[in-house]
Amino acid sequence: MALPNGQVAPGIGQLPTANPSVLPAIASPLLMSELNLILVGPPGAGKGTQADRLRKDHDLPYYSTGDILRAAVKEGSPLGKEAGDYMKRGDLVPDEVMCEVIMERVDGEEAAGGFLLDGFPRTVRQAEVLSDRLDARGRDLTAALLIDAPDEEVIKRLSGRRVCAENQHTYHLLFNPPKREGVCDRDGSPLLQRDDDREETVAYRLRVFHDQTKPLIEWYESKGLLRHFDGSRAPDEVHQRISAALAELEEAA
Repeated sequence: MALPNGQVAPGIGQLPTANPSVLPAIASPLLMSELNLILVGPPGAGKGTQADRLRKDHDLPYYSTGDILRAAVKEGSPLGKEAGDYMKRGDLVPDEVMCEVIMERVDGEEAAGGFLLDGFPRTVRQAEVLSDRLDARGRDLTAALLIDAPDEEVIKRLSGRRVCAENQHTYHLLFNPPKREGVCDRDGSPLLQRDDDREETVAYRLRVFHDQTKPLIEWYESKGLLRHFDGSRAPDEVHQRISAALAELEEAA
């Protein structure tokens, strides 16, 4: 793709280096008929931050597995009741049922122009089921966006988080420390570390993520759908790289 001043468009996930001023043109809203995206990445890599930006950039509905399940159960739909029965017993919701719950949202009017999925699929089997369901509807996945970060970076980010006991205001010991150690600036309540932010817990969550997700990442890569981004970089830079990658996909469409 030709750019101003005779430059060449960057590759997937790369920024133009000679003239950064051309980036806004690359990152302009896409003209694809659909933008169907999956977010993949370990906890603490910055998926939530990038999801918010993608939603605003492209007016995409955002669906996380937990939110969808809770909503389906609350609405009392037949699928919601079926999923709820598994959840009440403490069992995992089967792949077929989980995917049908997801597809109820994907089939909705708000997702006609695209969607952003987070937390599903988690396994190759789930990815295959989702692919079959989309194919049956004449739809395709645009890309699986892997936002990754080294384990030590994730542990540093999550284990440093503190939340105030009164109103859940969030701080970080390194990146956003309170003015007084252990005390919330806004309401004076004590700052606490959540159990799932403790270093040993984060390390365990990362091991589970790597064990479960490696085959999924390899599967999407084999399909040519995976786009890899370094979540240890500044959020603005990650956002720019994602925008450039999506723009390249639009150019190739």
